[in-house]
Amino acid sequence: MSQSSISLAQEPSFGNFDLIRRHNLGFSDVLVSKWRSRVSGLNVIHLDYEAPIVKGYFVVPTEIFNDSGCPHTLEHLVFMGSEQYPYKGVLDNLANRAFSEGTNAWTDIDHTCYTIATAGQEGFLQLLPIYVDHVLYPTLTKHGFVTEVHHINSKGADSGVVYSEMQGRENTPGDLIALRMSRLINGPGSAYRSETGGLMEALRSLTVEQIRDYHQTYYVPYNLCLIIAGKVSMPSLLNVLQDQVERSITSHQHSPPPNWKRPFVETATANRVPLQQTRKETVEFPEKDESTGELLMTFVGSSPNDYLTAKALEVLASYLTSSPVAPLNKEFIETASPLCTDISLTENTRMTFCDLELYVASVPARDLQTLDVRFRDALRRIASGGLDMQRMRMVIEREKRKFYSALESSRGDLFSGVIISEFLYGREDGESLPAAMNEVVLFTKLATWSEAEWVDLLQKYLISPPYAVIYGKPSAILADRLESDEKVRVDEQIARLDKEGLAKAASELQTAQAYNDRPIPSRFLTSFPLPSVGNISWIPVQSVRNGVPNTQAANPVVGNDELTSHVARDRSELPFFVQYDHVKSDFVTVHAFMSLAELPDNLRPYVTTYLGSFFSLPITQQRTGRTLSHEEVINSLENETVSYEGSLGLNGYFGELARISLKVEVVQYDKAIAWLSDLIFRSEFDTERLEVTAAKIQQSLPEAKRDGNTVVSSLSGALVYASSSTTQAATVLNQVDFIPRLMEKLKTAPDEVIADMLDLRKYLVRPSGLRFGVTGNILALPQPKAPWLRVFKSLSTTELQPVPFAYNTLSPLGRSPRNKAVVLTLPSIESAYAIHSTSAIRGFDHAEYPALRVALEVLNATEGFFWRFIRGAGLAYGVGASLDLEAGLLHFSTYRSSNPFQAFQEARKVIQALSDGTMSFDETTLDSCKSAIVYAVTQSVSTPGRAALTSFGNQVLRGVSQNHTSDLLKKYQAVTVQDVIEALRVHFLPLFDPERSVAAVVTGPAKATDVTHGLESVGFEVEQREISSEAWLGDTEDSEGEFSDGSDTS
Repeated sequence: MSQSSISLAQEPSFGNFDLIRRHNLGFSDVLVSKWRSRVSGLNVIHLDYEAPIVKGYFVVPTEIFNDSGCPHTLEHLVFMGSEQYPYKGVLDNLANRAFSEGTNAWTDIDHTCYTIATAGQEGFLQLLPIYVDHVLYPTLTKHGFVTEVHHINSKGADSGVVYSEMQGRENTPGDLIALRMSRLINGPGSAYRSETGGLMEALRSLTVEQIRDYHQTYYVPYNLCLIIAGKVSMPSLLNVLQDQVERSITSHQHSPPPNWKRPFVETATANRVPLQQTRKETVEFPEKDESTGELLMTFVGSSPNDYLTAKALEVLASYLTSSPVAPLNKEFIETASPLCTDISLTENTRMTFCDLELYVASVPARDLQTLDVRFRDALRRIASGGLDMQRMRMVIEREKRKFYSALESSRGDLFSGVIISEFLYGREDGESLPAAMNEVVLFTKLATWSEAEWVDLLQKYLISPPYAVIYGKPSAILADRLESDEKVRVDEQIARLDKEGLAKAASELQTAQAYNDRPIPSRFLTSFPLPSVGNISWIPVQSVRNGVPNTQAANPVVGNDELTSHVARDRSELPFFVQYDHVKSDFVTVHAFMSLAELPDNLRPYVTTYLGSFFSLPITQQRTGRTLSHEEVINSLENETVSYEGSLGLNGYFGELARISLKVEVVQYDKAIAWLSDLIFRSEFDTERLEVTAAKIQQSLPEAKRDGNTVVSSLSGALVYASSSTTQAATVLNQVDFIPRLMEKLKTAPDEVIADMLDLRKYLVRPSGLRFGVTGNILALPQPKAPWLRVFKSLSTTELQPVPFAYNTLSPLGRSPRNKAVVLTLPSIESAYAIHSTSAIRGFDHAEYPALRVALEVLNATEGFFWRFIRGAGLAYGVGASLDLEAGLLHFSTYRSSNPFQAFQEARKVIQALSDGTMSFDETTLDSCKSAIVYAVTQSVSTPGRAALTSFGNQVLRGVSQNHTSDLLKKYQAVTVQDVIEALRVHFLPLFDPERSVAAVVTGPAKATDVTHGLESVGFEVEQREISSEAWLGDTEDSEGEFSDGSDTS
């Protein structure tokens, strides 16, 4: 069916689709429209706005009344092939060709959401009907179930992608506490009591027939909503929906059965009864370190369609917990003996009433079972003593600024949660959707509330009603019992299966793998045309540089007459380096990058505490000479900024630079620069504040040590980095050793600590290592340069030192990896995590980089080689290779692995086979990988903040051209199949050769011996350790010494 597009956007119907509601958000350029098919019942919601990325969220309400995991297993099996495209991986291969990095999905307690994001609309519209075919009409084969959900391998152990994932989650404190809470507050017959991910015991007995039955019930067009966010032509979208999606649906003759009930809304789950009395339970989780636990309190929240109360509770949560001077944080965290390290108050939308959850992290075990009462007492005191209405008004205004900032940087993600909740629980005619999305109106109403109204809210929801509480208690006995119970269970399983049964299981797995890995006929891929890069709308960035030369920059800055003239009109002469990167925005961010290259090694462990206390120390203002208390500093920052952040490096690179960033509205530009100067130069290292910061870090360490991914990253870094690495000094395994000594020193010799901190700052503020940047709306600044000169006038003119690179901090083993492996036992996990490392190319403009980047995509792509042979075989939930151009290292990693050594062996076979030609890939695969890279490049510059900061990072830090990231697209297109094979042979083969690599593995106790023997069998010299035995330097994505106010500064 075809129809003229001239007046389509205004028409009330098109084909089977009726326009249910259209709404223009008055505070933004977002146009929201809801359409529904009168024939199939399919729902479509489009958020139309200008952006280079188009996002899709395809939502199915998934209600289940048991722990079988059908919703979660379906989330995985949907991607194994569909009725029209019956091959595993075809969807993701096509997604890659559509300028995407593949598909993704998540399963929540009440819905499953399938996602896709493409650069531009062309690929999105091509992929949409194929994706819907997979969601509504998947193949759901027994072969797919075996590899993706659960199987028993030849050694008698349980595996499968879903099983490996849940093995890594089921006995973590977060999952144990959440599941017990859901059963404590929801009565029998409620779907909210279920573990939608699937408990391991249930997964071991689940069948594909159960999953098919579940799909037939819930995966129907009238229970599906396609949410599309970004610049998509509505006429083109409606044509695709009518001509392709709807045609396929109607051919299956879908219609709601007479007894169809809307999930959660019209079922027994809706019959929720509020708690009549306070209920308390204790849940143990496996952990040898029994020093800290966790706490979850749940209250009855607002009605799911009471948007004002929901927003009021969100603002109240921010008032109570968002900063060091927030009342709850001040009493329970910001002390020398903290009772926790984090407090979060959030509301989860549910039918009838929402769940209002207060989560408390890292609670000393001795205080665990009294802390809920102490919280209630504190809330009573806050209510009776009266709220600080000046601060409340400040909180409202700041939350509003943060909302506008998110609106500029991530409109799709900002509104997707609201729209999903509306589809699940709101009116089907969409009448409530505009009110749910109009947060500006809600902020305006809340700004008029009196103190009495806020106190009433606090009383009604957090003080007066009964609540439920789960105490999460660490247990060394449970850790030992789980290990022994699992060994007994597997031994019994092996005995029950005997040799014949194990052989049958191995054969079944092999058959399933062979079926799933059938080659996709080329016609499926070649019939899908590649979109044009020319159709992508890039965000323009103008740059100009002032002050002393930046010796790192290898290319001249890309200027623009408009920006150059504007900055030049401010005739101030800056004696230090500042680069301005202009984008169209309502905000501006000021950055300071301070070199740590010359910092003495004994001071590097202090950097975590330095950054942790950076925004909460007393300062003496340069402008007034007045000393502000730490509370005044925090309140002023909250009042005048959108966000602030202190971290090591930028986007995972340049960890030998300390970065300070403050994001403000344009009118606050001068104040932001003044704050930057005062915070860097004029903070006072107060002993009490340092004790508070160090105590919070110390108390958070046991929780960090429970995370396998955090620990393996730290352990891997310990193998390859030296004591001159600041990033390593800031990580969990090093801080475990350093922080207790710092705490003791603060008590016995505080003057020595303060002297060390002053010494640290002296190295940070050396002019030769200071670089400043301004990103955002530079053209709106009356004087871009003068404020810098006023507050930084004491900085002397000096030649800048080169930006310090991570390569310079490698250990001898890091520069020449060879033979070494460390296997660390972690009692809190059941699966395993591994990182293997070898030497590789170094430098951001290396001639071989384009070939290696494409090779990485060939291996890592969704349904690429690693995905198919490792994740597809159930050996790990996550797997991939990565290249660190700054350090000159290549890594291979597995995440939540059921067998990390076998995963390593399979990866080695893949690389060897691709290198020697026994396994091959064609031009179609290569084109798909290049297209996926287009998305990655577009995503990296897809918002004004990202585009401007990438411009700064390229020119100032990486030493390449402003548009280097997008310029590489041409070089990627020139890469051939042979180039990739040569890159695999030269650079990737050494990664799997013990003579040229090192390995770090963190595993549950039950797997440690097998992993050790496996690594030894191929030539590694293996050292086994336990996390409690000693501490050593490490690196971790989750512990990079980064501290902020929790907001996005991009």
